Formats: sequence, C-alpha cells, structure tokens
Amino acid sequence: MNPQTSALILGDLQNDFLHPDGAYGRAGVSSPPIAALPQKLAPLVRAARARGVLVVAMLFTLVPGRGGEPIVSPHLKALRPFLGKGDFAPGSWGQQLVDALAPADVHVEKIAYSAFHASRLEWVLRKCGIERLWFTGIVTNGGVASTVRDAHVREFDCTVVEDGCAAFSDELHHAAIEGLRPVAQIATINEVMQALT
Repeated sequence: MNPQTSALILGDLQNDFLHPDGAYGRAGVSSPPIAALPQKLAPLVRAARARGVLVVAMLFTLVPGRGGEPIVSPHLKALRPFLGKGDFAPGSWGQQLVDALAPADVHVEKIAYSAFHASRLEWVLRKCGIERLWFTGIVTNGGVASTVRDAHVREFDCTVVEDGCAAFSDELHHAAIEGLRPVAQIATINEVMQALT
C-alpha cells in the first residue's frame, strides 16, 4: 500500500447508527456484526493513520428542512419511520464518527447510498492525490456497495475490507461481497494490516 495515494474509507460508522444512545440504538435497530465493527476496525484505523494513509469518514446526514424537520427520502422513511428531528443532523453528536475510530483526516457528508452522490468526496480525493480506496463500513449491501461501484466507474482502484463491513444479516453481507468482486478486490482486515507494514 502506498500511503500517499491510498485512502481508508469509513462508511457511516456514526453515533446515530452505532451508539446505544443514537437514533438506531434508541429504536432497537442493530445487529451483532454491525455493533462489533468499531472495535474490529480500531487497530486498522490506528495503523493506517500512523502510516499516513488518508482516513476519510463518510457521514450520513439528514439535512434539516422546514421547521428543522429532516429531509428524509421516501424509501428511507418507509424503512426507518423512527428517524426524526435532530437525527443525523449536520454537526450533531449523532452524525459524528464513533469515538473508537476518531479522528478522521477528512469528513464528508453523504445524503444517499453512494457517498459520491451530491458530495465533495471525489474533489477531496483528487486534490489529495488518491488513487486507491480501501472500503469499510455499513451496510455492505447499501452504502458500501453503492459507493464502491461509483468509485469503480470513476476509475479508482477499489478494495473492500470484507470483515470491516457488515449488514443486517450475514446473507445480505455475503451476497453483497460476491456482487462486488467484478469491480473491487476483496481483502480481510489482517491482509490490509500486512499491506500497511
């Protein structure tokens, strides 16, 4: 791994998704593989940071609209009706990267499954000279898969850290990983740690 041209992507690893006091925690929506991710990824993030790899936190954001009510797309509203005012709000505690993985070098707000949609992600990566992306985060079949595919069509070299991602079921996770093999390399946390040394 060349630290000067590599970025470690932390996708949606935020308090409102992962912390018991966050939006999803209060609603009782989680899964053991998702809950375990911060501790599993912490050594990798520390190693990447120490080697000078750009650490990029993709932060899902619900932009406030009229009266401060969040703008929630219809499919998400149907899927997660509990989301409300203050959840994933810009600059809020809930929107922030979880403490176990902080700090990131760069924080980019995302408003859709793909972190490239209507965001400054590609601009930041190009300005920082990044050519290779190493993906972690949640959920494998949603934000991770969409962002990886968008990165691929933008001609970034993509690697998905298989055990550094999770979904709400093992079946969804494994199906998403298999579906990404044509557009990305697949590696484990240990393999990426070795590439850092």
